[in-house]
Amino acid sequence: MIEPSLVGMLWAVGMMAIAIALSSWQGLGLSRLLAIATGRTIVQLLGVGLFLAVIFATRSPLAVLAVLVGMATIAAIVARSRIDRDLPRLLRWVWLAIFSSGLVTMTYVIVLVIRPDPWYDPRYLIPLTGIVLGNAMTASSIAGERLVNALRNNRVEIETHLSLGATPAQAALTYRRAAIKAGLIPTVNAMMVVGLVTLPGAITGQILAGADPLVAALFQMLIMFMLALATLIAALIVTYGIMQQFFTPAMQLTDPRR
Repeated sequence: MIEPSLVGMLWAVGMMAIAIALSSWQGLGLSRLLAIATGRTIVQLLGVGLFLAVIFATRSPLAVLAVLVGMATIAAIVARSRIDRDLPRLLRWVWLAIFSSGLVTMTYVIVLVIRPDPWYDPRYLIPLTGIVLGNAMTASSIAGERLVNALRNNRVEIETHLSLGATPAQAALTYRRAAIKAGLIPTVNAMMVVGLVTLPGAITGQILAGADPLVAALFQMLIMFMLALATLIAALIVTYGIMQQFFTPAMQLTDPRR
């Protein structure tokens, strides 16, 4: 395997220098943003690399689980901010959606598919869970934001259904289904063209690391199936939680902003 050298990485940073120069030349106003993004990328990835090296060396199940819970919490905070900052109790529902989707998916994969020894082997558990949580975060953000906007922008239609005897679930069924479908669109689109239009990061990384291309393709297949299940679970839970906040026990539509 070819490992990046210090000189090689300096040349890699040179690509960002070219991008910044092009932005400045064209007057795009992106030079500062690109510089900050470059600095954050360097610091964050170096920090993650050093931190994971320690976790991999200790191989402690508690340390691995603490890392995963921390990742789920950060993902939930980011997703909540993209949906709505003013909804009370939204963070707990988003966290539950992301954590539950990761827990169900990774339990299935660890127990039935890859079966590492030990089960908490950070080499498998942390990277795979990170991929799942990241996509669950995206699905939660899209589905949640879509449903919140739909409930606020279609009050008349929803209240009409309620006045005619529909339950909250029935009155908002169309909007919830549309939100869940929207949350799954990135994953489904990726599954439709995987291997045809682009090679995803997992298969590319394994091939660069020297793995057999067929083995890398099988791992990528596993990852795509994991993402489909995880994003669906996350979208279902987060939309259910939002429904619980927008409808009172008396089946009235409300807007629970702080």
